[in-house]
Amino acid sequence: MFTGEEILQLIQNLIWLLAGVGIFIVGMNFMSDALEKSAGSGMKKMLGTISNNRFSGVGIGAAVTAIIQSSSATSVMVIGLVNAGVMTLVQATPIIMGANIGTTITGVLVALKNDYFNMAMYLLAFAGVMMGFFKKEKIKIAGSLCCGLGLIFVGLNVMSSEQAFGNVLVERLFTNIFEAIDFPLLLIFVGIIFTALLQSSSAATGVVITMVGTGVMPLELALFIILGANIGTCVTALLASVGANANSKRVALIHFTFNVIGTALFTAIIWIFKGWVVEALTSFFPGNDTMSLQMRVSAFHVIFNVSTTLLLLPFVKQLVKFSHVVIKDKKDPVETRTLKFVDDRLLAMPPVALMQVKKEIDYMLSLVEINTIHSFTSIETGSEEFADSIVENEAIIDFTNSALTKFLIKLSAEVGGKNEKIIGAYFHVLNDLERIGDHAENFHEIGVEMKAKGLQFSDTAKAEISKMRESVMKMLAIAKEAFETLRKDGLPDLTALENTVDDMKKELTANHFARLAEGTCRVELSPYYSSTVAGLERVADHIVNVGYSILNPTGSQSEENL
Repeated sequence: MFTGEEILQLIQNLIWLLAGVGIFIVGMNFMSDALEKSAGSGMKKMLGTISNNRFSGVGIGAAVTAIIQSSSATSVMVIGLVNAGVMTLVQATPIIMGANIGTTITGVLVALKNDYFNMAMYLLAFAGVMMGFFKKEKIKIAGSLCCGLGLIFVGLNVMSSEQAFGNVLVERLFTNIFEAIDFPLLLIFVGIIFTALLQSSSAATGVVITMVGTGVMPLELALFIILGANIGTCVTALLASVGANANSKRVALIHFTFNVIGTALFTAIIWIFKGWVVEALTSFFPGNDTMSLQMRVSAFHVIFNVSTTLLLLPFVKQLVKFSHVVIKDKKDPVETRTLKFVDDRLLAMPPVALMQVKKEIDYMLSLVEINTIHSFTSIETGSEEFADSIVENEAIIDFTNSALTKFLIKLSAEVGGKNEKIIGAYFHVLNDLERIGDHAENFHEIGVEMKAKGLQFSDTAKAEISKMRESVMKMLAIAKEAFETLRKDGLPDLTALENTVDDMKKELTANHFARLAEGTCRVELSPYYSSTVAGLERVADHIVNVGYSILNPTGSQSEENL
């Protein structure tokens, strides 16, 4: 079949081919990362419009995938959102369908290349490298985008050169291979394996389009491999669902089922009417030039995904029911504490992950507020009505602080510039909220211990503490609104109230010692009263830090290490 000299030459050509594939994938990753960073706010807005409208879901899925150039990344993101309980299966399914449409953009770009376009892309790659030397983050991101887009076409041209697919020996090798596997199901299997290995249907499709453009692969065989590639891209989502909850596994199953159904239908059509399908694609893109040959494959890829989506979109609820039948909820699940809005799978989408971290901290802040309110019921009335609630909320607060800190450490490696500073601020906010939660628990314990010893503050002392507590709760409400809305209107009031609380601490401490001297206050109450007043003043300091975090993203407002 091949002489010894030809085998050595063929090995060199295949290495050249692999180099082209590598450059292509690196270019895609560069471009995807840059688009993801530059379009972060846009993706936040799109995800904010998630609803039960199926067409809206398809549009969001297609748009996000077209932006980041990766249906796998979109699928992983959706699995993360479902795992965090932010999105339902009915909402997630159309987004997954839309992702399949969005990923066809890469194929269209690949098919459009010609000599003049290639030269422009080479220059773009060089310009992108030069832009990377600038200090401004936005210019660097734009440079990565340009470099990535240029490298995609550098890789494609390396693959289609005379040293790779354009070589006679390589063409003969692949011709023999395709003659041996010229059977639709085998070709689909090749597409599945090839895409699973590359972890990217866009990359697999790009290679297939290039092979057709260079004449290495006939169009009628390429169609089946493209169908297989659409199943192969589900591997990433299936792997991402490992260790996730049942609903996340169902998202991956729906993604897989969707592509299998589409592939089965199109396989039957092409198998029976292969000649007509090839003729139809040829009539739309006549000629034997490279672009025409490549556009036929790209057009089929678009038609397949759009048609499958239109066909299965009315059956979203049925797909969801099917996923529930296959993947059942565990009857005796082991109770494990998890974050409410954040999932490690969101690390693939830093802007979305940052948005979910904000929601998680908002939730933590609400628990801190509840515990602070309930803890004073114990001090004022001696009641243990909220004891269980306080303990459970404090456990959630402690877990959230620990788990979210670990997540932010991982996320910090994926972001830069302004987002890096925001993460720094979040670290401080988590610490301050955890400390406020500890103080609230201490207030509750003070009330429980006083009740057990039959102690109670005098009416005067109760009134003083109540007044100080009201000021602190006003501060917490202002800080909570400032952090949740990212508005600084109420911050001057926050500062004024903190000064008031500081003055109250001095005043209340002096009043307490005066009562002790007069004999109107029992000595046994002194440590409880002093601890309550000091605790409120420290809570006020932590609250100021939380409120001012929106202005000072590199650290806290208060310099005290409380």
